[in-house]
Amino acid sequence: MRRPWTLPILLVLCGAVAATGPFRVGDPGVGVAVVAVFVLLAALNSPLVYPRSISASEAARRSETDGRPIVYWRPGCTYCLRLRLRLGRGARRLHWVDIWRDPDGAAAVRAANGGDETVPTVVVSGRPYVNPDPAWVRDQLFPSA
Repeated sequence: MRRPWTLPILLVLCGAVAATGPFRVGDPGVGVAVVAVFVLLAALNSPLVYPRSISASEAARRSETDGRPIVYWRPGCTYCLRLRLRLGRGARRLHWVDIWRDPDGAAAVRAANGGDETVPTVVVSGRPYVNPDPAWVRDQLFPSA
């Protein structure tokens, strides 16, 4: 459960350590800027950036009902972050499964990728796509747009 928060916590701690130098020499403006940059990096690498994750079984059930794609992801993945940011508000319409929190989700990703946990893996109509272009995923959400 704590694994997704390891990188953000480390980034905040590194920022605090890096800011001690400017604060000690009497330059609080630089110290605050350093802390702000590290907090921003921590936020971008935290689970907070993503829509709420659900279990793989719940995502499959919902996807069957509404036809929306499933995104298997993990915190700290730059490709997952790129997909999330490029989808914008449309990302909330997808079903997101954090493979670090859901062992069934991790197993589904390994089954789709020959044993590797390569994310993001997007499942559309039962077919997995590994690290698809965000524009393509957006087209799957809004086919008429």
